[in-house]
Amino acid sequence: MREKGSQGRSLKAQGKAVVRATISSSPELYATLEKIARERKVSLAWVVKEAAEKKYLVDKWPLFRGQG
Repeated sequence: MREKGSQGRSLKAQGKAVVRATISSSPELYATLEKIARERKVSLAWVVKEAAEKKYLVDKWPLFRGQG
């Protein structure tokens, strides 16, 4: 089931609502993220999500710690 919201495309994945987003980056950053994903055997999307949660939200807003 798809729902459309103002923040982007909202999808249901494994019973949870998720938002799909498109990002742009330099070719160098993209290559680095792809390399990390390959090394960890995960998707590039997972690497980006993990980096955002751990490196930005937790550092900037400690109340997000433990959510995610």
